[in-house]
Amino acid sequence: MTDTEKLVSLDTLAKITASLKNEGKSVVLCHGTFDLLHIGHIKHIQAAKSFGDIVVVTITADEFVNKGPDRPVFNHSLRAENLAALENVSFVAINYTETSVNVIELLQPDIYVKGNEYQQEHDDVTGNITTERNSVEKYGGCIKYTDEPTFSSSKLLNQYFDVFSSNTKQFISDFKKDYDIECIHGQIEKLKKLKVAVIGDGILDEYHYVEMLGQTGKGSFPSVRYQSEERFAGGAFAVANHVAGFADDVTLITAIGNNKNDESFIKSKLKANIKDIIFKFETASTLTKRRYVDAEMNKYFEVYFSEPEPMDDILENKIIGWIERYFADFDLVIVPDFGNGLITSKIVEAISRKARFLAVNTQINSGNRGYHVINRYPRADFISLNEPEIRMAAHDKHSALVGVAKEVTEKLSARYTAVTRGVKGVLLLDSDEDDCYRVPAISTKVVDRIGAGDAFLSLSALCLASGSGIKLAAFIGNIAAALDVQIVCNREAVEPVAVKKYATTLLK
Repeated sequence: MTDTEKLVSLDTLAKITASLKNEGKSVVLCHGTFDLLHIGHIKHIQAAKSFGDIVVVTITADEFVNKGPDRPVFNHSLRAENLAALENVSFVAINYTETSVNVIELLQPDIYVKGNEYQQEHDDVTGNITTERNSVEKYGGCIKYTDEPTFSSSKLLNQYFDVFSSNTKQFISDFKKDYDIECIHGQIEKLKKLKVAVIGDGILDEYHYVEMLGQTGKGSFPSVRYQSEERFAGGAFAVANHVAGFADDVTLITAIGNNKNDESFIKSKLKANIKDIIFKFETASTLTKRRYVDAEMNKYFEVYFSEPEPMDDILENKIIGWIERYFADFDLVIVPDFGNGLITSKIVEAISRKARFLAVNTQINSGNRGYHVINRYPRADFISLNEPEIRMAAHDKHSALVGVAKEVTEKLSARYTAVTRGVKGVLLLDSDEDDCYRVPAISTKVVDRIGAGDAFLSLSALCLASGSGIKLAAFIGNIAAALDVQIVCNREAVEPVAVKKYATTLLK
């Protein structure tokens, strides 16, 4: 059989294995990513062959590989071809789901083979190995672990392939001297115990996907063809969802319009462990941002559907009353302040006075440019801004960024300040230790930048509030941002398993 003939679809493989089992042959299944085929993989498959008659291998398709941005390095077609070239492999198929459970159900192998690193099931951050074992045993099979020398594709790729820039490689090398994978995982587990409030503007994001036709025949503007549309819960809704994946006790305080359909949509998008305290604007609607986007996520045009001044005195007093009564109970208050009218000057004063640990972002956008800056807050414990936002607050376009950040930090008596810089990474200050820490960007692949700052704010604030210090907070926050730029708008939140797996990939 040629290598090409070994490559089959999953459905075809199910028929083949059923036929082989009817002939009395035992089927052995290996499953994984196999990003960089190395001697460890070869020995693993050789050991698998000793367990039965036929070895079949399934690999995870590119879009379901959960090892962080820029992975896999090799696409699933190349990875399948490499495995098919091995003598001990009879058939190879690509699996278009995140785990192998569907593969096990289809093939019902006699033996499912994993490496010895999976033998202690509690060490698997995904929890998938337990589910897979149960599925194998359900169909009368068993799981076996190979005891061959373990090599890491991630470690080899990190060391010998240009996955990261030399600057990023050096940062990771230095970081590993002080922190290991267990430390990262332990820090993430600590976040569960935090009681967190998120207060800020809720936003409904709409993407209207279009195809560019070209310049119109009767003017100088472009013409597009409508294809489809998608709606997302953004702003404070998105921040609350990020936080709720890591902290068990999360409360969202926001205000929306009176459209019942909007309210139903918003509630359907919030995670189950979010307690939503949703106030209502009497006359205003929930802010909606509609963007016209092509297949490559290029954005052509944006439309705001909002009222300039949605807040009234009655609603303002209700929100302040809630803050006065409950905010001191929270370990952390996160304020994603988009400047859309919810966070008034009086609400700012109440938040700043009552929050025990206060993390704030004041975002510059086209709806507030020129007047919305962090200086409207009298104090904060953690400030997270991008470079234009912090320079606007200091009214300083050209001075060294560290000096600008220190000036703004001192004005708010803040302990920590983060300056996010896109492809240049993040700068984080600790004023108590007069310490400045730089983390380079750790993802070169970007699908959509919308929401990356919210993900960084959410995770770095959680870490700092739990006492992690700036190095861990910057690293974990940067991982969250790197994962978020792989997500279209706010289609989903950054999850703990993804952060843990990407941290593991980076630190191997």
